[in-house]
Amino acid sequence: MTADALSLTFAALADPTRRAILARLASGVTSVTDLARPFKISLPGISKHLKVLERAGLIRRSRSAQWRPCELEAAPLKETAEWIAHYRQFWEQSFDRLDDYLKELQKEEKKIGRKK
Repeated sequence: MTADALSLTFAALADPTRRAILARLASGVTSVTDLARPFKISLPGISKHLKVLERAGLIRRSRSAQWRPCELEAAPLKETAEWIAHYRQFWEQSFDRLDDYLKELQKEEKKIGRKK
């Protein structure tokens, strides 16, 4: 995933309304009208959110007569998760090193306690 695509994905995910839209689309194809229903936002406002998601490659919109279906495109989310996984590994290793250090300190405290 290029840095630009990653930036687009994170920018799209930064808004709670867009994250909620993606969560709804995870259940399957949904019309724009149905997506807009739970939000206190106008249809043009929802359409703007959908454009951001579409530009990031997170959704696909189509047209079938009067029906405007939207569908989740999960590939960018997978690529983002893989990017984040690298940093998860870093933090897990850091916590493992900290855990080893704390165990070593506890051993030292026990040694000092026995000498008294």
